Amino acid sequence: QVQLVESGGGLVQSGGSLRLSCRASGFVGKINAMGWYRQPPEKQRELVATITRGGTTNYADSMKGRVTISIDNAKNTVDLQMNALKPEDTAVYSCNAEVKEWGTRWGQGTQVTVSS
Repeated sequence: QVQLVESGGGLVQSGGSLRLSCRASGFVGKINAMGWYRQPPEKQRELVATITRGGTTNYADSMKGRVTISIDNAKNTVDLQMNALKPEDTAVYSCNAEVKEWGTRWGQGTQVTVSS
């Protein structure tokens, strides 16, 4: 199996920055891509950004220009740098991995709260 553990969430003021990190363990050789999603209060989960092992990225339109996703294939980590945060960015941010033969795996999530 593949396990994902997120870190780096917390409370930040509007306009501030946070860096989230996700570490994969287990059968990491089967991971094709990783990404970050978020679920705001009382809303459905939505895409933030994804990245393949080769470095191809995809960003949600709402986040473009404010977030950068990066992957370290040697450490099996994916980071999300978030800048110019707004109160509407408050959500549980979850890491995922697309795993060959096994589908999508999710981390437990980390809370990001942006105060106004």
